[in-house]
Amino acid sequence: MINLFFAILQLPPGTQNPDDNLPVNLKDPFDLVVFVILPVILIILYIIWRKKRRKP
Repeated sequence: MINLFFAILQLPPGTQNPDDNLPVNLKDPFDLVVFVILPVILIILYIIWRKKRRKP
């Protein structure tokens, strides 16, 4: 019982709880760009940069 009391005190009222997050909606253009397109572009650019850096 005491552990439950301390667990409740950990989260201040009015703040977001990590359990309240919604899944990413890939139908929204912003979410699609931020979570899919930008990471793919960054990975591709990193690979290209590494290949150019290794060539003498």
